[in-house]
Amino acid sequence: MAAKLKDVAARAGVSVRTVSNVVNNAPAVAPATRERVLLAIEELQYRPNLAARNLRQGRTGLIGLAVPEVSSPYFGEIAELLIDAAQHRGWTVLIDRTDGTAERERRLLEGSERHTVDGMIMSPWSLTPEELGRHSASMPLVVLGEQETGGTADHVAIDNVAAAREATAHLAGLGRRRIAAIGLQPQLTNGTAEQRAQGYREALAAAALPAEPSLVKSVASLHRAEGVRAMRELLDAGPRPDAVFCFSDELALGALRVCHDHGLRVPSDVALIGFDDIEDGRYCVPSLATVAPDKPQIAERALQCLADRVYGRLGRHPARQVTVPHRLVVRESAV
Repeated sequence: MAAKLKDVAARAGVSVRTVSNVVNNAPAVAPATRERVLLAIEELQYRPNLAARNLRQGRTGLIGLAVPEVSSPYFGEIAELLIDAAQHRGWTVLIDRTDGTAERERRLLEGSERHTVDGMIMSPWSLTPEELGRHSASMPLVVLGEQETGGTADHVAIDNVAAAREATAHLAGLGRRRIAAIGLQPQLTNGTAEQRAQGYREALAAAALPAEPSLVKSVASLHRAEGVRAMRELLDAGPRPDAVFCFSDELALGALRVCHDHGLRVPSDVALIGFDDIEDGRYCVPSLATVAPDKPQIAERALQCLADRVYGRLGRHPARQVTVPHRLVVRESAV
């Protein structure tokens, strides 16, 4: 026979109301009590009737996740982490792809989809801060990444300027003097590339190295093929760089292939650092140095922000800016 709420309460030695508060993730439960209740839930394999609970509370039990690309290793990892963390809160995640266009981002926030979910987590590339603010006022919304929100929506991101500065400073610390950058995206308004370019320039200035425009390459996307194209341009233009900071690991993997094709040794001839710490970078030869955002923290903090809004815990509290840690992972391509 399936365990009931009163069975969990008896096993944990607490009231039924306390168990209900834990199941509903209410904050007014002492940590030790919460742990005791969670242990009893696990031991008895208690499964709350989430559908009935959501119906009583006027919710669907669904949340939306909107990302520019589902094929991207980075967004794929984020989606997996969000799905796992959402399950513990009794939510099911519906995923949609926006292609980073304002039209599709706008449709998700204005269309029928918004009425089927309790809230939305979005990584926007094109919507303005004003548009994001307008939609966050009408539905719980958490923004991931570097798109400026104007303080109108809860926002979870890493410090891209600091991360890029650390990566470039590491290359300069290796004695590299012609450090290139691949990844500017002037066609987008989300700010990611420009923030990483700013950190790159700051590190060059701190190392008394010139910021040569010819060493900075724009890309149409953050994919491997664009890394190939940009790296070929750098080598064809000459004199070649002795280090390259790529704004994504996928770009860096493309650049690594070009170095191999040209008979250049990495890192002896050209050192490479990427960004995102995707799985492929750990297993390529040489393994890829990278900036690693704390992706589990991104997922957890985003869901916590969304839960606070969905359950009305913050009232009309102003939007929050949550900065998640990152670290530079030094591997064979940059030693």
